[in-house]
Amino acid sequence: MWRAHAEPRRNHNEEKEASMHIAMMGLGRMGMNMARRLLRGGHTVTVWNRSADKVRQMVQEGAQGADSPEAMVRMLPQPRIVWCMLPAGDVTRQTLETLAGLLSPGDMVIEGANSYWRDDAPQAAMLAERGIGYVDAGVSGGIWGLEEGYCTMVGGDAAHVALAAPALDTLAPADGWRHVGPVGAGHFVKMVHNGIEYALMESYGEGFQLLREGPFPGLDLHAVAALWNRGSVVRSWLLELLEAALQKDPQLDSIQGYVEDSGAGRWTVLETVHHGVAAPVLAQALYRRFASRQDNAFSNRVLAALRNEFGGHAVKRS
Repeated sequence: MWRAHAEPRRNHNEEKEASMHIAMMGLGRMGMNMARRLLRGGHTVTVWNRSADKVRQMVQEGAQGADSPEAMVRMLPQPRIVWCMLPAGDVTRQTLETLAGLLSPGDMVIEGANSYWRDDAPQAAMLAERGIGYVDAGVSGGIWGLEEGYCTMVGGDAAHVALAAPALDTLAPADGWRHVGPVGAGHFVKMVHNGIEYALMESYGEGFQLLREGPFPGLDLHAVAALWNRGSVVRSWLLELLEAALQKDPQLDSIQGYVEDSGAGRWTVLETVHHGVAAPVLAQALYRRFASRQDNAFSNRVLAALRNEFGGHAVKRS
């Protein structure tokens, strides 16, 4: 049975971290910056990506580049540790199947995509048949993680998590990662995190819509956001990002209020139904994203702007 850590996570800024050799598969918005942060932390990083240009770019920055998963595995010392930051779903599943045929007993995969937690157990079982470890890591930090660090929610066997600890210490800010439970727990906690994120963003969107349409036309919305970030009870990093977005585009006129969803919000709502948990705000926040694809309300432009600010997600331009 899984048991929680008795001691808090160590502050990686206060102790010298152990270095390790790790592979990063997938060099998208998150994966590339995670590889960079690992390099800055003194680790040896081997990278692979479907598009070779990103591999070449990382080689110029000090990484070892591989032109195939097979080559990547050959370049790693045992026990090999491979961190996958690929699109969730079929791409990740197929990659894990490929790795199952390449890795050896004692090796380990860290699955860091925004994956559905119910996929983790069968994927871990498939790798366990070959003696390969599996850790699921819910990673939050967006495009700001390179400098600020990545809050990481980790699921898996304690021995496997211990193998990943040097990389986690480097990637996260101080006290910014935790072993939250067995396989699947990391992605489950990250899923709920994203559901809450949807609701917070929706609240800011609706509030700023009212400020804009209320009885005092011409309110400086950027100034209000800046004011609220100075000591108010609704201050937050999201509000700081909205402050930055409104400074660049005071009415968000360049952005269409079309808001995508990553899937995590849908899974969160499904879990509330499965467990009989009343979560009307989380559900409504998801449904508002669906509705955003049919109008161009200012509140939805706030949501689109926030997604672009924290995650670099594409927006539809007016």
